[in-house]
Amino acid sequence: MAIADTTSGRGRFHLKRWQIALLSIIAIIIVFLLIFDWNWFRKPLQNYISDKTQREFTISDLDVDLGLTPTIKMKDVYFANAGWSKLKDPMAKIGSLEFSVSLRDLWDHKVLVPRAAMSQADLVFERSKDDSRNWVLQEPSEQQKSSTFRISSISVDQGRLRYIDHAEPFDIDIQASTFVPTATAKVTDANAKADNTSYTTRYAFKGKYHEAAFSGDALTGDVLSFKESEIPFPIKGRLNAGTTKVAVEGTIADVADITAIDVKLDIAGQTLANLYPFLLLPLPASPPYEFHGRLIQKGNRYGIDDLRGKIGETDVAGSGAYVRKEPRPLLTAKLNSKLLNIADLGPVVGIETKATASTKTGTGTTAKPVQAETQTRGQAQAKERATGGDKVLPAGTAAAKGDGILPSGKFEGGRLKAIDAEVDYAAASLKAPTALPVESMKFSFRLHDAVARLSPVDFGFAGGHIVGDVTIDARQDTVLKSVFNVDFRNIKVDKLFPTLPAVAKGVGELGAQIRLSGTGNSIADAAANANGSLSAAIANGRISNLLDALAGLNLGKALRLYAGGDKDIAVNCGGMYFGVKDGIGRSQLLVIDTEQTRVDGTGTFSLKEEEFDLVVAPRPKKPGILSLRTPVRLSGSFRHPDFELDKGRLIARAGGAVALAIANPIAALLPLIETGGGKETNCAAVLAPVQGAQAQAASKKTSAPAPTASQLKVPAMPSRAAVAAEAAAAASAPRRAAPAIRAATASDGTK
Repeated sequence: MAIADTTSGRGRFHLKRWQIALLSIIAIIIVFLLIFDWNWFRKPLQNYISDKTQREFTISDLDVDLGLTPTIKMKDVYFANAGWSKLKDPMAKIGSLEFSVSLRDLWDHKVLVPRAAMSQADLVFERSKDDSRNWVLQEPSEQQKSSTFRISSISVDQGRLRYIDHAEPFDIDIQASTFVPTATAKVTDANAKADNTSYTTRYAFKGKYHEAAFSGDALTGDVLSFKESEIPFPIKGRLNAGTTKVAVEGTIADVADITAIDVKLDIAGQTLANLYPFLLLPLPASPPYEFHGRLIQKGNRYGIDDLRGKIGETDVAGSGAYVRKEPRPLLTAKLNSKLLNIADLGPVVGIETKATASTKTGTGTTAKPVQAETQTRGQAQAKERATGGDKVLPAGTAAAKGDGILPSGKFEGGRLKAIDAEVDYAAASLKAPTALPVESMKFSFRLHDAVARLSPVDFGFAGGHIVGDVTIDARQDTVLKSVFNVDFRNIKVDKLFPTLPAVAKGVGELGAQIRLSGTGNSIADAAANANGSLSAAIANGRISNLLDALAGLNLGKALRLYAGGDKDIAVNCGGMYFGVKDGIGRSQLLVIDTEQTRVDGTGTFSLKEEEFDLVVAPRPKKPGILSLRTPVRLSGSFRHPDFELDKGRLIARAGGAVALAIANPIAALLPLIETGGGKETNCAAVLAPVQGAQAQAASKKTSAPAPTASQLKVPAMPSRAAVAAEAAAAASAPRRAAPAIRAATASDGTK
């Protein structure tokens, strides 16, 4: 027993000695760390970093607060820039720097800095044209083997950050300072609990993007979440870029990657075209605009669900989204307007409007939208000019050439390659010139792989619809391919000429088809070499007081006396068909059949020169005392048409009629609606070559396609003498059908 007790006592004695030894070692370590001067490691640390990076690195003081997340404190930090840098300034010059390190993540070969705090900092980040970056301190082969480095959040007091990207090009200069005294201590302390519920730090910035100058300021909380923190911080800021102004208020997470955005967004400017260098969206020149909405980002999607605003006089509401994806980003939108001012659409198709003719540049001068804020568009357009060899303008910055009416504003095909788009738009009502009877509009726009398509585009027009399918193919580098398929459906004659009230009393419906394809970077260029057809038809209508309407063309009372009173004129049918090849249209059918008169015609037009030359010959069904049967030549430019009689073949039943025709050539139009009864023509046979357009007039939802250009037997361009002779021959033989009509009749089984 005694021996056992002695052994037990010795065991207890040895255990106490072990505990004392352990506690002593811990105490010694603690005391050592408390009195240890970390500056003993300052020079070895400086030498190690300088040798490893081949850049000078110095600090004046070093201290460490130990723990599971130790905090390293440095003063007067200096770190030289990369040797290839074009700047003489160091990469970093910081008065005071504190940062914590997560020991737990070190086991996974990750260097995580939960928070970095600095004051009196001057930082420069730079990227070269060959993608070298001054903040990357290792060779690519070494980077793959090394641990990852990440900063979750950062706070700055009295600091400056400059970022220069020589490849983009892009540069920005940011000044940061705290303006709440109680927040200064938190900002400079890496272990302090930040207050992100209020604004405590101000950032002022300025810079250039693609040589476009911008500036602004922002307020934030104590800490900016930097990367993969998923912690939002408040922000309220403004940005000015020339005449474009942007304001935001809300929260953002992780400024390095922008992982989440929830802000109220307000944006306004002189023209949407100036947004292209910033958004890379092929937006047209436009009148002044403003938009408001809430911008929310989740992952790679930026969405606005309550967009509202105005472009010119047009209100816009709806939703939209921008999705970052490969190989191209995607823009989607569903928009609507209560009122669309048709003049605001002009720039979209290359028509210059008063609002887009000049734009303030922000420097007290005005210029075309392409010239306004020159820096915002210069480089992008220079690249497109280099590939296309042409002067490239944004759609809408050039009016039609000379006296032409076809828009000649250039569409920038390169922009259609930068993005995909899916946009749906509808306008309940339209504001248009009085002479243009448009009522509503809607369209679906799809852009994929540089092929843009409007399908369908639908205008409410004169009680009916203009329905189109338009395709623009920009896959080639230098020229656009365009296809236009347009149907005029159920157009009401009484609404077609709202400025001519006498004509507006008529009844009946008009249908037409346009089938054209061409190449060119504007509507005018594509039309100049277009192939296809144009056709139109009208059936079973009545035109009331048409002579009185013609009196509005300066014929005065002479026309009223000539008409012998106001009477309704029945239109049995009418139609035209022009085959188009290389921009030249040649008539294959041109006929109007009323209850008194049949009119046949022939001729050509040029979409390149925007000129036409037609000859029409009236054939009264029951010749009367006032009938004229001389051919009428209509020619000139699309903008300035002219009328002319073949006076050598003038046939009149009264000397007064001859005198009137010579005095005013427009009187030659009277035979088109001559008084007196006549025999009704078989409209189906007359209009057989234009049955597609006739179907539109007959209220069918679909129409037979017009013959393609390859199916057309386009005759050679007839001379003016031949045209006049053929029309005169038709006029001198009222019972004899013109060649085109005979062919139509034969195909219909009638004689």
